Amino acid sequence: MLKRCSAWLRRVSTGWVALAALVVFVLFLALVLPGQAAEAERFVGDAGSPDTSFLYSAADLYRMAEAYGPQGRQAYIRARFTFDLLWPVVYATFLVIAISWVYRRAFAADSRWQLANLAPVLGIALDYLENVSAALVMARYPQPTAVVAELTPVFTLFKWVFVNGSFVLLLLGVVVGVWRWRKQSNPSRP
Repeated sequence: MLKRCSAWLRRVSTGWVALAALVVFVLFLALVLPGQAAEAERFVGDAGSPDTSFLYSAADLYRMAEAYGPQGRQAYIRARFTFDLLWPVVYATFLVIAISWVYRRAFAADSRWQLANLAPVLGIALDYLENVSAALVMARYPQPTAVVAELTPVFTLFKWVFVNGSFVLLLLGVVVGVWRWRKQSNPSRP
């Protein structure tokens, strides 16, 4: 099933689709993200955010909830179910399509490396798990949400591993693709 899904993603990742995904990603980074960051800063301040943290604990999550106050927690929850529904789709779509397009050129069709286009799918799934669980902790605060509060940092950590790892995979594919292209265009070069 994973191979079929990966193969389908490679088939639909044409040059024009990759270019469109890149344009949407860049526009979102330039036009939407700064406003969202400013809005979050207004409510969050120096308390930090689960979404942008790499490592934190359940106790840290509760400290954030306390520091946000009632209005900040409501703003945080609202952002998870508005902006943070769309942003993961934008970055994951870009990464899936870009990795698919690049890897189709960088590696053999039967290479296991072709499955790398599924890494952003895991990233988006973990991002949504993080968003729902952090929002639940914020909504129930000051009531403890024991299991969810313990899982939220795990979701965040692995989200960042897969999202950042996807960018690394994309870069790796570009490097291998350029190397193969240069080697093919000048066969006498080692």
